[in-house]
Order: sequence, then structure tokens, then C-alpha cells
Amino acid sequence: MFFHPLVLFMMMILVVSVLVLFFVVQIGVISYAFDKIGIPSEALFSLLLLSWVGSWVNIPLARFPAAESGMEGVVVRVFGQRYVVPQWRQPRQTVLAVNVGGALVPTFLSLYLLTQALAPLRVVVATAAVTFLTYRWARPVAGIGIVVPMLLPPLSAALAALLLVPQQAPLAAYVAGTMGTLIGGDLLHVRQVTTLATPVASIGGAGTFDGVFLTGIIAVLLA
Repeated sequence: MFFHPLVLFMMMILVVSVLVLFFVVQIGVISYAFDKIGIPSEALFSLLLLSWVGSWVNIPLARFPAAESGMEGVVVRVFGQRYVVPQWRQPRQTVLAVNVGGALVPTFLSLYLLTQALAPLRVVVATAAVTFLTYRWARPVAGIGIVVPMLLPPLSAALAALLLVPQQAPLAAYVAGTMGTLIGGDLLHVRQVTTLATPVASIGGAGTFDGVFLTGIIAVLLA
């Protein structure tokens, strides 16, 4: 399943952001963040490209009959973000999918970083704390999916990392921020998929750059 998760206005912002991204990499902001978690600079661009391209790709996992009618062509605003509800396809059902750039890439990266952690158990505890907070603040929105305030995961991840794993705070912040968002925001709400009245419920959210990807980067920089 291929569909772009952003509306036209956000797409224009993304195009400009991609251009700015090259300058950001040059001045070392993102490079600095990934360097702090142990990712070599020569792999940085490939990882960013894989995350961005992967955010377009959703792998279907299961299909469920929808419990409610879908809202066709409705624009919904949640936490300041504008979402456009996709139109239904017959028969009306909800497809549970996993987003490559927003779920699989950060998950594999987090698992790798966890093997490099000096205190992996403390990193897991920090992740559990972020998972709990994200789960409590996550809100199911009909026609959209599960929505979480964007700054909550990175702020809580950075704080938990600094308190529990000060010697490897950036690494712990990335793992806690990304995995805490995925588990607390998506996986623990899978049972609510059939009540969301949305054609596609994607684990990994509405795309990488407004979700898990930025959560990890911001958490590392804060830590």
C-alpha cells in the first residue's frame, strides 16, 4: 500500500524542508544527534533517505470490518495538525498496516542501539516510562487514528534518559522516544482499530517526519 500521509500544504513544507535538510546536515545538527547515539556520519544520509522513502510505504497486516461509517472528505484538526480523512473503498473495512519509515526503520535502529547500551535494563525502564505517558495521552480520533501531542514523547524521553542513563543519555533518549511512541501510541491501541472509522490504521503514524523520526531526533538533542 502506497499513499502519501501529508496534505498538499504539508507536502509543500516537506519539499522545502528537504532542501533545508541538506544545509542542516552540513552544519551538523542532525549529524551531531546521530553521532551521539553511535551512528557513523557516512551512514547518516542513507538512513535519512530510507526513513523518508519508507514513510510512503505501508505493509498491510490484517483487515477488520469497520464498526462505524467513514467520514469522506472531512478535514480534522488535532493538536494543531490538519488531517484529511481518506475516502473509503468498498467494502468498508479497516486495514491494519505497518509503516516502513515510521515503524520498521526506527525499531531496527533502536534494537541495534540497545545492544550497544552499557545499561540496557535502564534503557528499557526509560522506554517503559515514555510508553506509559504516551499511552495515557494518546487520543483515538475517528477517521484519523491514534494521535499524540508531538512534544510529549521527546521531552519525557530526554528526561527519563538523563535521570536513568546519564552516561548514555542520547542513546537512551532515542530508544525510549521512538519505541515509547510506537508502543504506547500505536501497539497498545490496536484493539481500538475497528472503532476509528478509518480505511487505514498504520502503525508508525502519519509519516516519519511528523512522528517517530522527529521524536528520536528531538529527544537526542534535548538529552
